Amino acid sequence: ALPANLDIESPLFTVSVAARLADMHPQTLRGYDRLGLVVPTRTKGRGRRYSLRDVGRLRRIQQLSAEGINLEGIARILALEAQVEQLQDQASRLLALLRRGADGVPARIFTAGAGGYVHWDAPTDVSAR
Repeated sequence: ALPANLDIESPLFTVSVAARLADMHPQTLRGYDRLGLVVPTRTKGRGRRYSLRDVGRLRRIQQLSAEGINLEGIARILALEAQVEQLQDQASRLLALLRRGADGVPARIFTAGAGGYVHWDAPTDVSAR
């Protein structure tokens, strides 16, 4: 497990170090940068710096490639995975808003059953509904 205070977005690794961590050739990383698959942060001198998230993405590309997926397919899969992550984050934020209520008071949820009964409840775990 990573330390809690470690920022996985921090650009820490040079091309050679990131390549070693991802078990790839440095030229492969440069190619992925040109293709937009993994775009590292640039230093003032235009050197590439990779984060832990970038290294994880490189490993994911390697895994998908080993499964026989071409680079265009990998790009599509990565885009869809990023979209899923964004939607999950959005759902979590909306769930927190629902639990808290717009005015800071816990929200009440009203539901109507098939038999016409109405039930209300202050949510404890809205995701279970």
